[in-house]
Amino acid sequence: MLGNFFIGLREGLEATLVVSILVAYLVKSGRKDRLPMVWAGVGIAVAVSLAFGAVLSFTSARMTFEAQEAFGGILSVIAVGFVTWMIFWMRRAARSLKSELHGRVDAALAVGSAALVTTAAIAVGREGLETSLFIWTAVQATGQTATPLVGAALGIACAVLLGWLLYRRAVTLNLSRFFTWTGAALIIVAAGVLAYGMHDLQEAGILPGLNALAFDVSAQVPPGSWYGTLLKGVFNFSPASTWLEVTAWLAYAIPVMVLFFRPAKRPRPRRQRPPPAPSPDVPPIPHRRVHEQPYCPRRCRRHLHGGCSHRLR
Repeated sequence: MLGNFFIGLREGLEATLVVSILVAYLVKSGRKDRLPMVWAGVGIAVAVSLAFGAVLSFTSARMTFEAQEAFGGILSVIAVGFVTWMIFWMRRAARSLKSELHGRVDAALAVGSAALVTTAAIAVGREGLETSLFIWTAVQATGQTATPLVGAALGIACAVLLGWLLYRRAVTLNLSRFFTWTGAALIIVAAGVLAYGMHDLQEAGILPGLNALAFDVSAQVPPGSWYGTLLKGVFNFSPASTWLEVTAWLAYAIPVMVLFFRPAKRPRPRRQRPPPAPSPDVPPIPHRRVHEQPYCPRRCRRHLHGGCSHRLR
């Protein structure tokens, strides 16, 4: 439940920030009459996200056991890829997100109302589809039906409330630090989903090693205990894990966490080449202005027609 709460909180806050940026820009630019178009786009995005989750559930329910395991394993891998891309994209594009959305809104307003609805639907729908896919895979991983959905719903509700308070300037939040720590939590959750996806593919017969257990601590951590349920819900921890599951968890969590916390490289300033040194034999000649007379070709530093004793041959 806690892992799904983090998913709903982070994804919901990203979508809420996108909506608040669109609404604030329209309000400040004196275009409040276009706000219903934004809310229509948000409604379409929410409906499509819910329909996507329903299609996933309906499709998997009509499959055989092996097909269900293969379907769930493949979607788990895809969901981990989407979430990983989202985490690093948000880290890179957070500073330019506001100006990018403003540019899209200006372009949509120049085209018409339908373009504004489409812009809002795409901006919010991307987050909604990622959330639906990841929550669906997390629900399949925990083997429960109601608890993960309740956790995700609570996270989304908290995100909407927090976004509204930020829009009203009732609270202040360090968004950079928030997305950093929630991103780290999502990496741990995604590692568990990836490990569970490997287990699904093993049960489907696509990957080998189903009976090659790395450890079995079912006696120490019973799956039905409260701490076993907590570990399963947050980290997708399985008391009996195969070597492939453990390898997938470590191979994903360690390098992705290192890359995530690695400071971003700043572009190096370009080195300016020093001006070429003047020749030691010939002294430099200052820039000749239009109104000045030419200097003597023998470099006596006098004007040719103003007191120079040299004569041209």
